[in-house]
Amino acid sequence: MPIQLLSATLIDQIAAGEVIERPASVVKELIENALDAGARRIEVDIEKGGLELVRVRDDGAGIAAAELPLAVQRHATSKIATLEDLEAVSSLGFRGEALPSMGSVARLRICSRSAEAPHALELKVEGGTASAPQPAAHPKGTTVEVRDLFYNVPARRKFVRTEPTEFGHIARTVERLALAAPAVAFRLRHNGRQVLDLPAALDDGERDARVARVLGAEFLANCLRVDEIGGLHLSGWVGLPTASKANTDGQFWYVNGRPVRDRLLSSAARLGYRDVLYHGRFPSYVLNLQVDAGLVDVNAHPAKLEVRFRSSRAVHDFAFRAIERALATSSAGARRSSAPAFADEAPRHTHAFSFDAPAAPNLWARSSFAAVEALQVQEGARAEEIIERPLGNAIAQLHGLFVLAQNRFGLVLVDMHAAHERVLYESFKAQRANQGAPASQRLLEPVAVTAAEHEIDTLLAANEDFTRLGFELERLAPGQLAVRAVPAMLAGADVPALLRAVLADLASEQGAHHLDGAADRVLGTLACRSAIHAHRRLTLPEMDALLRQMENTERSAQCNHGRPTWTQLSLAELDRLFLRGR
Repeated sequence: MPIQLLSATLIDQIAAGEVIERPASVVKELIENALDAGARRIEVDIEKGGLELVRVRDDGAGIAAAELPLAVQRHATSKIATLEDLEAVSSLGFRGEALPSMGSVARLRICSRSAEAPHALELKVEGGTASAPQPAAHPKGTTVEVRDLFYNVPARRKFVRTEPTEFGHIARTVERLALAAPAVAFRLRHNGRQVLDLPAALDDGERDARVARVLGAEFLANCLRVDEIGGLHLSGWVGLPTASKANTDGQFWYVNGRPVRDRLLSSAARLGYRDVLYHGRFPSYVLNLQVDAGLVDVNAHPAKLEVRFRSSRAVHDFAFRAIERALATSSAGARRSSAPAFADEAPRHTHAFSFDAPAAPNLWARSSFAAVEALQVQEGARAEEIIERPLGNAIAQLHGLFVLAQNRFGLVLVDMHAAHERVLYESFKAQRANQGAPASQRLLEPVAVTAAEHEIDTLLAANEDFTRLGFELERLAPGQLAVRAVPAMLAGADVPALLRAVLADLASEQGAHHLDGAADRVLGTLACRSAIHAHRRLTLPEMDALLRQMENTERSAQCNHGRPTWTQLSLAELDRLFLRGR
């Protein structure tokens, strides 16, 4: 076949393949246009999963009569005019491709009226050919109808899934955009049945209600507030580790209010949860990162779902640290604070946490059984004073595994090993920051660890951090690492397995924080080996001391492996167990 120019219709259909992947893509583009037009109410009607009809109506600024024919031409847009505009895009749309793409693969109808126009104008596009605009009746705003999607591209239609599947994608798209624009009312109907009705959320309580409607009331009851400023601004809600899920359906990231699926930000969130989340579980969160528009490139993906940051490392570390600090407030017995909105008027706070849990000196050198001496007993507290504290006062030890305590709500059960492990871990981290290296023990014979060359290079790049922890590492041969000394508490541990786990962490994480992650993994192992173990008998004052330390220790609601350290049985739950009051 000779080289030839493609027809305008075929060019539009090729472009549509990048922009319009499925009916949900149509919904996304039309809602974004409505939001850019300043809409305060958006109604979405869907028929047959979006293949038969997608209709989006808004009360925004509308399209001026003279500009309506331009709206369906490729690369015609009101959002940008120069390269400088492109490099600092603040609108959701900007390429001018969505409406022409829809017109090339569906039957498109646009009816719009601006505030100053005496009447609306209606324009139709079919097979890429636009009709002349005609007068029509319509209130201020715009209605866009997309019928018979992919009717003239049968190969594309074959890849569309079932009606319930496609509508599921549409519903999640509307929910995601509704979280990004809480001040806008949304209504979604499918085949005439109302599925979603979200009134405008103008205050914190209403925004909480919108989050609960999308992620569930359980998420709202088990989340923490994030609102941190440091050059950038991260705000939103992060779910407690105990409210984790088996999938990532509850993860919502936004950049300047734009929904994104960004690996950099997902990595930051994963690291923020790294030592409080159980293996194989995923956190839920709704987070918006506000960044200067000139420092982020939104023109990195056809569907605008990915972004690039000018300083990706700084963004990653800021988000990671902000989430980590927010989760640090999840000490045992802590209560959820009210969640913020994305709006600029949301209350702003900076965070400064201190570690004030009681800790005996030189914990590095203690044996695992001696570590129980860290449970410093405070004399003189009356029972009625202790019971008002979140974890109450200890009343018994069960099978040498659990501490039983009573507080004003009912019965508290504490996994003493898991709880003490977290207390020691946080203490070790504080000591590492303040005092330096733990005691080190040289090995009679070096331990050889086999790994790929690039993995050994990565590990040795963090050698200073491992030296501060009490390790002595050096390259033994190609593909082999020699361990000549280990922290005293790790004597007898499976050092090769530990280092391989650290290597896996280093391979999956980004930025300077991965060195902290390697160090923290070692400290976590030290804490696990040093914490109270099963069948260690504690006195009631020692149990109370553990409860007080839990209340004053960051992240003490989970152990270092993400398991819960305590649970509460309320008096009402106890009554139900014994059928009291029936």
